[in-house]
Amino acid sequence: MNDTNQQKLGSTLWGIADQLRGAMDADDFRDYMLSFLFLRYLSDNYETAAKKELGKDYPKVDANDRSAPLAFWYEGNLNDVPEFERQMRRKVHYVIKPNHLWSSIAEMARVQDGELLHTLQEGFKFIETESFESTFDGLFSEIDLASPKLGRTYADRNSKLCTILQKLAEGLADFSTDIDALGDAYEYLIGQFAAGSGKKAGEFYTPQQISDILSTIVTLDSQEPRTGPKKRLESVLDFACGSGSLLLNVRKRMGPKGIGKIYGQEKNITTYNLARMNMLLHGVKDSEFEIFHGDTLTNDWDILRELNPAKKPSFDAIVANPPFSYRWETTDAMGDDVRFKNHGLAPKSAADFAFLLHGFHFLKDEGVMAIILPHGVLFRGGAEERIRTKLLKDGHIDTVIGLPANLFYSTGIPVCILVLKKCKKPDDVLFINAAEHFVKGKRQNQLTEEHIAKIIETYKSRNDEPRYSRRVTMEEIAKNDFNLNISRYISTAVDEEEIDLDQIHAELVKIEGMIRDATREHNEFLKELGLKELPE
Repeated sequence: MNDTNQQKLGSTLWGIADQLRGAMDADDFRDYMLSFLFLRYLSDNYETAAKKELGKDYPKVDANDRSAPLAFWYEGNLNDVPEFERQMRRKVHYVIKPNHLWSSIAEMARVQDGELLHTLQEGFKFIETESFESTFDGLFSEIDLASPKLGRTYADRNSKLCTILQKLAEGLADFSTDIDALGDAYEYLIGQFAAGSGKKAGEFYTPQQISDILSTIVTLDSQEPRTGPKKRLESVLDFACGSGSLLLNVRKRMGPKGIGKIYGQEKNITTYNLARMNMLLHGVKDSEFEIFHGDTLTNDWDILRELNPAKKPSFDAIVANPPFSYRWETTDAMGDDVRFKNHGLAPKSAADFAFLLHGFHFLKDEGVMAIILPHGVLFRGGAEERIRTKLLKDGHIDTVIGLPANLFYSTGIPVCILVLKKCKKPDDVLFINAAEHFVKGKRQNQLTEEHIAKIIETYKSRNDEPRYSRRVTMEEIAKNDFNLNISRYISTAVDEEEIDLDQIHAELVKIEGMIRDATREHNEFLKELGLKELPE
């Protein structure tokens, strides 16, 4: 699908959402809309594979019959269904019953079938517990089909769902042949809902332009970035993954065969479900990713709690956009936590370094970590200064990238990207000051492709450029008490233009002459009119 059609699909879906949500909160309606889009994707993908699997036996239905063709095949081939579903699990990794397919649901909506709500509930439950080899318990837990927000009675709710689904089916009809486009449409809607959610959006959405920077950095060769991307990443982790867009961006750059397994962790249950749907909707098989619902700071994911160093999981690439300056609860026991004990605990008022140290602990020796943090981590004192100093002395901070203010929906503050490596080649820190390179938008500032390319190219080449980038030795950083405030190392002041006094004098003489000539001409007119002349 070309960009124009992609934008048209996205705006069509957003128009439907904006038109139909009525009094419902945008965040609530988002969950319905995205779940229905997810069902449409799974169904289209499944029916395409079923048609290929059954070949000439795939039912041909009358053009006026809008029921799912697969339903007719099931009715006439009951004994063959188990083997067919085994094959489908092997090829597309999941099964959907014919009456739960989007085409069946859309037809029920069109004819205002009174059983639509029950059928949807059954379909969602089946997808959660039986469709995939892995169970996706609670995948639709945030979609309350019995919610009074849909209507007071069952009939009202059923009618409302029929209207929503019918409009959605009509809006998608022109795009029915392009399954892949639905993944991009899903991302588009997440972004649109994020824009309308203000600060809440910070919980689940990293703007695409920033995601592009992080995902590119971690896929480049860790020791020689200028040589280009790595051939393969065995594993990638985002420990505050939100809707999963950062992880998907890494996968997109590496290609499906260039990446082993995707790991994500998310504390918010709604966002956790969004991430799981987003993975499946982008064609990531259930065996190719693992998203965990839990608290990163308390480290309650069993696979990350392995105490045996030989079995400790580690990752080739780590990306993260954790909540900024998050207040967290520390305990005495946390001081001995393997993630923190060599560096110390981040202050309770700001968990930024706690998130950073969590990720860094699980980074492979040859891996790359890129994390978005508020500028305060670069210069704040106390515990944060001690952590920062230790990381610098050990040679783990590779690059500091300052970004413009107002890039996020959730905050207007300027942020930075820290690039960390356990084994880095250059004995210096690269500073990139990209804070002044942006296009001002109505609500958020934007980075263009040129801005992003300049950041990436500078990271790869490590070249110095006045007022933009500079490699700084550890000796100089030590003299600045390990303060990483970008303005200490890159001057943003513009040199005052030298004034040519002779030229200025000549211009003033010329202007005075023009004034005298104009006054003389004006006085001629006044004289003809018999009026008092102006003094020259």
